[in-house]
Amino acid sequence: MQHYMCKPQGVCARLIEFDLDGDVVHNVSFTGGCNGNLKAISAVIDGMTVSQIEKVFTGIDCGGKGTSCSDQLAKCLHQVLETAKA
Repeated sequence: MQHYMCKPQGVCARLIEFDLDGDVVHNVSFTGGCNGNLKAISAVIDGMTVSQIEKVFTGIDCGGKGTSCSDQLAKCLHQVLETAKA
């Protein structure tokens, strides 16, 4: 299992941390953002694959920002997985 951190863009959260075991996501935590909602998202997605998370969260908008914390999570996961494959 590998630990990753990424800085989301255009949202209230300042940092997203997670562990990847292959393409399975564990231990997601957000610094900043809507604490209760982000804790709930983290709990629900624990054990899901990157592709499952991408299907659900890609394109979700928050307050007309064109992105959201969950969308940024999906983008971070995709980027990290693609980089790991290279």
